[in-house]
Amino acid sequence: MSVRSAKTGAVSREDGQPEAGGGGEQLAFIRETVRKAREPRAKPRTWRGAALAGELPVARVLVDKGLLHLDQYFDYAVPEAMDAEAQPGVRVRVRFGARVVKGRREGGELHDGFVVERLTESDFRGPLAPLAQVLSPEPVLTPRLLALCRAVADRYAGALADVVQLAVPPRRAKAEAEPVTEPLPRREAPEPGSWSRYGTGPAFLQALARGDAPRAVWTALPGPHWPQELARAIAATLASGRGALAVLPDGRAAGRVDAALTELLGAGHHVLLTADAGPEERYRRWLAISRGSARAVVGTRAAMFAPVADLGLVALWDDGDSSHAEPHAPQPHAREVLLLRAAEERAGFLLGGLTCTVEGAQLVDTGWALPLAAGREQVRAAAPLIRTVGDLDEARDAAARAARLPSLAWQVTRDALLRGPVLVQVPRRGYVPRLACERCREPARCGNCAGPLELTGGDSAPRCTWCGRPEAAWHCQECGGFRLRAQVVGARRTADELGRAFPKVPVRTSGRDGILPSVPDAPALVISTPGAEPVAAGGYAAALLLDGWALLNRPDLRAGEETLRRWTAAAALVRPAGEGGTVVVLGEPTLRPVQALVRWDPAGFAVRELADRAELGFPPVSRMASVTGSAAAVADLVATAHLPEGTDVLGPVPLPVSAPGPGRTRRPGDPPPGEQWDRVLLRVRPGTGAALAAALKAAQTARTARKQSDPVRVRIDPPDIG
Repeated sequence: MSVRSAKTGAVSREDGQPEAGGGGEQLAFIRETVRKAREPRAKPRTWRGAALAGELPVARVLVDKGLLHLDQYFDYAVPEAMDAEAQPGVRVRVRFGARVVKGRREGGELHDGFVVERLTESDFRGPLAPLAQVLSPEPVLTPRLLALCRAVADRYAGALADVVQLAVPPRRAKAEAEPVTEPLPRREAPEPGSWSRYGTGPAFLQALARGDAPRAVWTALPGPHWPQELARAIAATLASGRGALAVLPDGRAAGRVDAALTELLGAGHHVLLTADAGPEERYRRWLAISRGSARAVVGTRAAMFAPVADLGLVALWDDGDSSHAEPHAPQPHAREVLLLRAAEERAGFLLGGLTCTVEGAQLVDTGWALPLAAGREQVRAAAPLIRTVGDLDEARDAAARAARLPSLAWQVTRDALLRGPVLVQVPRRGYVPRLACERCREPARCGNCAGPLELTGGDSAPRCTWCGRPEAAWHCQECGGFRLRAQVVGARRTADELGRAFPKVPVRTSGRDGILPSVPDAPALVISTPGAEPVAAGGYAAALLLDGWALLNRPDLRAGEETLRRWTAAAALVRPAGEGGTVVVLGEPTLRPVQALVRWDPAGFAVRELADRAELGFPPVSRMASVTGSAAAVADLVATAHLPEGTDVLGPVPLPVSAPGPGRTRRPGDPPPGEQWDRVLLRVRPGTGAALAAALKAAQTARTARKQSDPVRVRIDPPDIG
């Protein structure tokens, strides 16, 4: 007779022996499959009458079901034949959710999982179901990585299984079957190189080479040297016999650091973890880190969980980039994950960028990290000349009117094209991404779904950005007008206009449709959207930062910070002022971000922003959570959660209805198309963020146990709170 295990939801015989079928041939086949570390070709089978492991017959398993009410470990019996392979950290398959009807087992789907511990006995006193199969003898979920995943799940009110999915890449049997290689011998610590431009730069490298754990917020000088400087910090850490990890916002930035580190140390000392490598090659490189064959990692967001042994340095470049925020549950941010790793593993910490975020300024303000910056003389020597054009500058000549440029910008462009390429940053992609009525300036809307209209080319008809329907016969619903005007001009329209203004100059574009990695040192106009600026050999002769109002007027708490970050990233590619490099920014000169760019003082801007946030009680001074869902579901969760004392409840407020058509890219946390959701912000004082996350997780678990169908999405420390 069989009984159902309340602990696992799986089934075992009453005498404690596993219930399944099998025989000697099946045992031999499965052992051979495990030995070769290959994916099973047949459906895994459980074991009937197989003997259990002698010393540690219980395996505690993390089942791959990312549900909050199942966020716990489950105990399974270990068959004797699996004793050698079912070690902590390996992948297994288990039956989950089986039930017994009239003495027969029904249901119980196979799920992947990880063995986290082997025990002599289980807390559950009933019979245990057996492991169905050991998928691979490779220990991929090490105790340190498991502890990190647990800490991240607790901080972000998420399920451990969801975090493990982010941390451990999918298995590739071919990569696992390859032999383990020994790490290369360590190299001597490098010379400071361009780190000498920073007052405490050489001392920071020396501390890493000694095996210390220095913590710094690094405001890098403009120019092309930061990849080499980051590579030297990694090399200094490797010289101490410890490992290093650097996380970059995109593959292009990671590739630059990878090339600099390879040039400095040679191949084999580190691996590059990016999505461009493909699933199998990426898993092969991840295994090289997990097995200790390589001691350093350079990668994008997912590399924040890389299992580097004896970690001596974690580095994050440009933490203000939205790419560092993971879009999948529980949506951790790379900066916070690396802060956890630096604290738990006692590693050095380097938060670098051309600008400084408010979070970086807070680390310095609290004394957790020290500033690492150059003196004003070094800044003036490396930065380009910044010139501004305000709203009152209406002076234009004929050529400038054709290119919608103020005369100052036109003159700078004309002179710079004699010496090299000119970068033009445009905030919006496309041709004319927003249209309005020429008579009353009312935004042009689709007659079918009320979505905004755009132009995709000079001769094309207006098209809806939501449903894609053309609007050849559009007319304004407010005034009856039939003529349209450009409300916002995109990168391709700008390229057309500048091409007409400078007819003999090549025009190149870089954006979402195609990003240029670099451009030659020859006269050319390079039109780019923010974040897609190619690197120019020898630097750009000049740069134009157009339509600053489009960035500064966004209804977002971080609008000024993000605008300065995008402007600085483009301006840093321009030659120094001593070599004639000039940047023209179209923005009101009195605004704080414009003044910070003119003085090239991003750290000072961050300090002032932090003071404003502290006065208003906004993050990062306080901790905050966003709760979104239907009005009833949000109200239910907030009412049932045992929130920390003094929690400020801000809202609810309605969220905009999502676009119904395929033209709009939905983000995680967006309401379903056409459905109205509410949002509540919960704010707590510093030191109670963990209690807030625990309370929200418990409330979510209770709602699931009550089988509440309306989803509620919880996000801790949302980067965009409006």
